[in-house]
Amino acid sequence: MLGLPMMALGLFVFMLETVPYQQLQQQFKWRLPSNSRVGLRPTYQFLGPDEETITLSGVLLPELTGGDTALSLLKLMADQGKSWPLLEGTGNIYGFYAVESIDTTRTDFFSDGKARRIDFTITLKRTDSSLLDALGAITRGVLELIK
Repeated sequence: MLGLPMMALGLFVFMLETVPYQQLQQQFKWRLPSNSRVGLRPTYQFLGPDEETITLSGVLLPELTGGDTALSLLKLMADQGKSWPLLEGTGNIYGFYAVESIDTTRTDFFSDGKARRIDFTITLKRTDSSLLDALGAITRGVLELIK
């Protein structure tokens, strides 16, 4: 029996059997450049939102959870350079994200060299302009599937 989905990036589902993350870190930035002034403090101009990233990290124990196969699937998605909708198991829609990096550390090895423990960090970068854009893209994709 498969567990409940934690999150989905495109068709890749994060769950106990694939890549169950133990930490989700979300970073928001805004553009606020300064203009120097003689004898005064700089002035600042708000230019709007900047980069948004989500970092998923955790530990895989291939005997109990996902392992190399699941990480390889995420790497294949990253190799395509595409953006994918990121949806939480609760129904929360984050937007469209591309895989920016995957870091792994393998430890506690079996005699054949396979790791018993894989620590991972996956960094996703948001690529859409707004949630409305993301919702529109998802709706268009669903409508194309129905046709």
